[in-house]
Amino acid sequence: MKFFIDTANLDDIAEAQALGVLDGVTTNPSLMAKEGITGAENILKHYVDICNIVEGDVSAEVIATDFEGMVKEGEALSALHPQIVVKLPLIADGIKACKFFSDKGIKTNVTLVFSAGQALLAAKAGATYMSPFIGRLDDVSTDGLGLISEIRQIYDNYGFETQILAASVRHTMHIIDCAKIGADVMTGPLSAIKGLLKHPLTDIGLAQFLADFNKGN
Repeated sequence: MKFFIDTANLDDIAEAQALGVLDGVTTNPSLMAKEGITGAENILKHYVDICNIVEGDVSAEVIATDFEGMVKEGEALSALHPQIVVKLPLIADGIKACKFFSDKGIKTNVTLVFSAGQALLAAKAGATYMSPFIGRLDDVSTDGLGLISEIRQIYDNYGFETQILAASVRHTMHIIDCAKIGADVMTGPLSAIKGLLKHPLTDIGLAQFLADFNKGN
C-alpha cells in the first residue's frame, strides 16, 4: 500500500520523506489556507515546492466546477511539474474532465467519493486515483471502511486499474484497516503514519537492551 501525506506543510512533508516511506502528497485549498498560502500564484508555487521535496505523485486540485474551467486549470496544473496529478471533484463535469485528461495521458485523482456507484464512474472515466473519504463517512455514522471493501470488489471484478486512494484517514487504525481490505493508497496526517511506529513493548524492550548493555560498561 502506498503512503501519501495529506497536508500543505512543507516540514511535515520533508519529515515523512526523510522517514523513507512516503509515496506522494495530497493537498487542497483548505490545507493551503491553513499554512497561510493564498492567492493563485502562491498556491501554484507551493505545489512546485512540494514536488521538489517528495519523489512521488502530488495531487493538485482544480477550483472550477465546469468542464471548460476544469480543463483549463488542469492543463495549467499538469504543466507545472511532471509529478502533478490533477484532482477533480466527482460531479458530471468532473467525470467528463477525467475522461478528457485520461485520454491525453494526464494523471487524475477523482475526489469527494462517497458511494460505490461514484467510484465505478471514476474508474470508467479512466481515473488514475479515486478518493473515497472514509473519515467523513464515519462522521455521519456510515461505514467508510465498508465502502472501501465494496469498491475493491467491484474493481477486482472488472480489472479496473484505477487505484483506491483512501482519503480522510484520521488515525493509525484507519491505515491498518485500509491495508487489510486492500486499499491501494492511503492519505492522512503525519501523526497517523508515525503512530505505526509506536508500541509499548518496543519501548520496554529497547530500554532493557540498553540497560543490559550498560551494565558491562
